[in-house]
Order: sequence, then structure tokens, then C-alpha cells
Amino acid sequence: MTQEKIITVKNGYFMLFMLFLFIAFGIFSIINSSVWGVASLLLTIITLPGFFLVNPNTSKVILLFGKYIGTVKENGFYWANPFYRKKGISLRASNFDSERVKVNDKLGNPIMISTIAVWKVKDTFKAAFDVDNYENFVRVQSDAAVRKLASLYPYDNFEDDGETEEITLRASVNEVSEALEKELSERLEMAGIEVLEARIGYLAYAQEIASAMLKRQQATAIIAARHKIVEGAVSMVQMAIEKLNKHDIVELDEERKAAMVSNLMVVLCSDKDATPIVNTGTLNH
Repeated sequence: MTQEKIITVKNGYFMLFMLFLFIAFGIFSIINSSVWGVASLLLTIITLPGFFLVNPNTSKVILLFGKYIGTVKENGFYWANPFYRKKGISLRASNFDSERVKVNDKLGNPIMISTIAVWKVKDTFKAAFDVDNYENFVRVQSDAAVRKLASLYPYDNFEDDGETEEITLRASVNEVSEALEKELSERLEMAGIEVLEARIGYLAYAQEIASAMLKRQQATAIIAARHKIVEGAVSMVQMAIEKLNKHDIVELDEERKAAMVSNLMVVLCSDKDATPIVNTGTLNH
């Protein structure tokens, strides 16, 4: 037997009724000094270990002297061979939050990362016999999967990088979660585990480079903002000159036009409020 086998066993309530009859018959026989009383009570003691419960979303793996008999998944009160060994395995969904581990991303930067996985047992035979401890197996393989995942993608893209990656750990949440779920499913298949969901629970640069990377991110953001400001300022200056020329408000030669462009660019691109100087004379003063 190398795969799960679902079996049904006897109803426990019927056997419980029979057990009460054995007990009553044994007591009656003992009172009447009958040898059947001892036999009846002995049979009662042997029968008792055969009763077991299967709660909702749990199962019992049945063994007989080391041989796999089958799995009972339907919840209820049952009775089976008293010599059967019943091993309980939960079929409920379990939530696993891994510890934060330090790994290197694709670019070699040390990062701290952890994963959150939702899983449940799909094949009780594999969970019981193909791995030593399926819960510990989930923890170890989740740690290995997140380490591999971190090495496949960079933490983030920066404008000063020669090449940019389409998928990053920080920005591509859906893609990274799908890759992590696929990796975990492949690793846990041999244990009969079904991965319902997997995603990154914690992501940050390691402490030794966190400060430097924060400054780099801030510098990148400032450069990007300045780039937008300059683009907008050039557009506004161009529009202002075109409007002045179109409506013949003032006639500017190249020198005065250059001075106007310079002044407008300073006003529009400055990170502080400009202090205007009102000229009440001619343009030459």
C-alpha cells in the first residue's frame, strides 16, 4: 500500500449497546457463580480499546501490527478491531508564520525575510508514512523555499542600476507570492500537504545596510522628483514665452529672453519660496 485508502468501520453506538449487554450478563453470571461471568467481563475489557471518535475535519489512520489498513475521515463515533492502532491526523487548515531569516537577494544585498503559509493535509498516507514529522517538514521546507525565492529576485530596482528587473521582492507582490506558492507546493507534495496560500510576511534590508539603503532610496526619490519638477518648469517657461510672443505683450531679444528663462527656472525649480524684486523702471534697469 503506497497511497491513501478510505475505509468505513462499525458504528460505535451499536457496539456500545452490545458492551452494556456483556457487562450486565457478566454481573448476572458472577452473582450466580457462573464461569461465563469472568469470560464476559474479560471480553468487555478486550472490546473497550476498539472505540474511537473522529471529530470534524480530522481523520484516523488505522494500522494493524505495522500494516496500513486505511483512513477513516467521516466524523462520528466508531468501533474497530481492538488491536488496531489509531493515529489521528488533522485535516484542518493550518497557518504557519516562519521566523525571519537573513539571506542575500539576487544582487547580493543581505535582507531579512519571512513567509506566511496556509496549508492542510491532503493525503494522510503520505503525511503519516512518507515523512518523519509532517509539521516539522512544513517548517523546514518553508524556510528552504523562502531562501531560494529571495535569491531569485532583487529587493528593489534603482534608477542608477544599469539593468532593471521586471519582478522585485518589494514591488511585485502577486508574482512573488505565486512563485513562493508554487515552490512550496512542489516541496510539500511528497508529504501529502496542499498549500492553500503563501506570501511574504516580512521584508526589509538587514540591519548592517539598512541605513545606507535608506539614504539611497531617499536620493533616488529626490532625483525622480527633481526630474519631474524640471520637466514641468521647462514646459511652463515655454508656454509663457509663447503666450507673450503671441499676444505681443512684450518684445524680447535673445538676451532678455535668456534672462527671463533663467529667472523663471530659478523660481519654479527652487525648493524655497522666491523673493521677488519689483522693477519700476525700464527693462534696462
